[in-house]
Amino acid sequence: MRIGTTSYIYPADILTNVRRLARRVDDVELVFFEVNDAPGDLPDDSALAELNELARAHDLTYTVHLPLDLTIVGDSPAASLETPLRVIRSVAALAPYAFIIHVERGEESLGTGPERAVENAVSSLEALSAETGGLHRLCVENSPFGHHEIIDAVLERLPVSCCVDVGHIWKEALDPAHLLERRLARARVIHLHGVGHRDHQALSLVSNEALDRVVARLAGFGGVLTLEVFNEHDLADSLAALEQSLRRVQSYTRT
Repeated sequence: MRIGTTSYIYPADILTNVRRLARRVDDVELVFFEVNDAPGDLPDDSALAELNELARAHDLTYTVHLPLDLTIVGDSPAASLETPLRVIRSVAALAPYAFIIHVERGEESLGTGPERAVENAVSSLEALSAETGGLHRLCVENSPFGHHEIIDAVLERLPVSCCVDVGHIWKEALDPAHLLERRLARARVIHLHGVGHRDHQALSLVSNEALDRVVARLAGFGGVLTLEVFNEHDLADSLAALEQSLRRVQSYTRT
């Protein structure tokens, strides 16, 4: 299991973050939550060359979080593909381990209807996979909106992977054990973060019992575990909490 975090731990660009994180984590999630046509939104050739050099020097891998404002389950999914395709093509030289994508959004999923939403998602993912190096590199992530049935239907139709975001499940006040049991075999990436008045906070906000149950289920997981937080304090806290949980789980298994 490779431990990672996001490319927005420090209030700086992606390259600066990766430089500072390379000795601390095994993977960096390159965050492209919002992308427009402004220069510098995506890495240029010089930045890509240094990112590849950092990866080689530190045995680092990259995952890529595609923009959040996609509408691939809506009535015009093709119109939503231009931006993610631009992101995917811009980072192809990094050979990312996974591309994280949300296929459903709250009101949009409800407005389109579940059957049509699934059809739109399937056609969009197939189109994106031509640029990602295969459907298995596309990881469908569960969002805080719920609508897990849409993801289940997509997973039945396509050999895409999934990203199980445990923090989003905690945010729904649910136990992640059931979703992990159903999706862990298809997961390339797990997202982990604490939940307080909002999600994506330090793991110390999660009880030891709840965190240990998740960590125990991840025994043998060979993918990327991303601590999906967005500042240095929360990262340091989360790394410490995860290390302590791993020790506790190991002690449980020895007794």
